[in-house]
Order: sequence, then C-alpha cells, then structure tokens
Amino acid sequence: MWEILLLIFLVVAFYPLVQRKLLEQQRMGILRTIERKRRSRAMVLIHRQETMSFFGIPISRYISIEDSENLLRAIRQTPADVPIDLVLHTPGGLVLAAEQIAFALKKHSAQVTVFLPHYAMSGGTLIALAADTIMMDINAVLGPVDPQIRTGASQYPAVSIIKALEEPNPHRDDETLILGDIARKAIAQVREVVVHLVADRMGKKEAERLAAALSEGKWTHDFPISFKLASSLGLPVKEGLPDEIFELMKLYPQPPQSRPTVEYIPGPHRPFRRFPDQEK
Repeated sequence: MWEILLLIFLVVAFYPLVQRKLLEQQRMGILRTIERKRRSRAMVLIHRQETMSFFGIPISRYISIEDSENLLRAIRQTPADVPIDLVLHTPGGLVLAAEQIAFALKKHSAQVTVFLPHYAMSGGTLIALAADTIMMDINAVLGPVDPQIRTGASQYPAVSIIKALEEPNPHRDDETLILGDIARKAIAQVREVVVHLVADRMGKKEAERLAAALSEGKWTHDFPISFKLASSLGLPVKEGLPDEIFELMKLYPQPPQSRPTVEYIPGPHRPFRRFPDQEK
C-alpha cells in the first residue's frame, strides 16, 4: 500500500515537469520547421493578456526588461545575412524594453518579418514597426502607441493629461503640472521613435503623419488597428500566416481556469448530411 501511495505521489509531483518539457520540445520542433522552410532564425515573444492566479494574487504578463535581454541576445547571435522571423502576441509592456527590441530588429541587416496571429498592442506595435514585413491574420490587430503615465495606483493617457491642463483651473496643484511636463516629453519621445523606425521606408513626411496618428491620442489606447486600417496607414502588412504559427500558439496554453469560457468541437466544421427519410 505504501509503495502504491509513493508511486502516486511521484507521478503527481513530476507530471507537471514532464508535461512542461514535452511542450518545450514541441515548441522547438515547430520553430525548427519554420527555420527550415523559410531559411531564417525563428523567435517568439508571446504573452497572455488574461491574468492568472498565483496563491490568489493576479499576475499579468507583459513586455519586460527580461524579454528585451533575451531577444537582444538572440538577435545578436543571429548572423547578419540570416533573416529573422518573430512571432508576436502581446498586450504591450515597458516602453524601454519595447524600444530596445525594436531598435535591435531595425539594425539587423537581413529581412525581418513579424508574424501576428492575434494581437500586438502598444509596445508590441512598436516592435512590429521595426519589421520589413508584418504578416497578419485577417482578424489580427495592432494598436496605438500613445504613452500611458502612471501615478500611484492610477494610469492615464499622456494626451489626456495634456488636454486636462488646457482647461482653466486656478486650483491646479504642482503634481498635475509635473505630470503634464512628463506627458509632453513622453509623447515627443515615442513620436520620435516611430519616425526613426519607419522613415526609411515611408519617407519623412509620411512617417511623421503615422507617428502623430499612433502616438498623439487619435484613438484610445486599446483601439484595434485592423489589417485594412494598418494598410491604409502605410504599414508593410500582408495577409495570411503559415499553419505552423497557429500550431505554435496552441503550445502556449492559457493557465487552467475553473471552467472553460469557449468550447467547440476541434477541426474544420462540416455540415451534417440529411438522409432521404429525413427530408420533407
């Protein structure tokens, strides 16, 4: 009996580790397939927007300094004549980290392609702007890159802070004035980054027009920029993704929840055939 209990304990203890290793091997297998087919260096930057629970504390994933360190290392180790393929799925994150990744991709001599299966918002869009080609699923979206200013537990769009300062208010405190100064600098900095990333492809005038649209509050921060809108803005977008990209996304599963929120029978749908005795 004790031997059976020990065996059950070992299985329960080591099963998650084995499962994780199997997932990692499957991911590496698909990345190698992409590299062989496209003769490129394949990388991923994948975060889940939804929160997950860790001892009851909600935790979100976003572009971090650790991400920029790892991607910069991978880019640095890629020969200058080898194209880079980056699978991008992220709600955004730290501007510093996103800018570092974008500038590193921009400096790479060979072709850089970003694959966008679902969304790349905020800092993710900033990274996508560094690519020579953005391959999008027809339902995938990008987003504005307007800076968000955090103060205490709150976060506000920089452009909204500036708009608020334009309203007459004799009782305005020093903190609001300081936030306004930071907001103006943040917008100017992001606008300059966007122009730098796209000016060689679009020309200075069109680059400044794009930078203004993306960074100066034309839309809310979570506004979805569709394939059609991205194309009209002059971004180098192309429709369609290899099947391997979607297979790869399946291998980054969402942490388990108490119950699934979406369910369907896997595989392409085929309508049921009606038999003669069922027809009326």
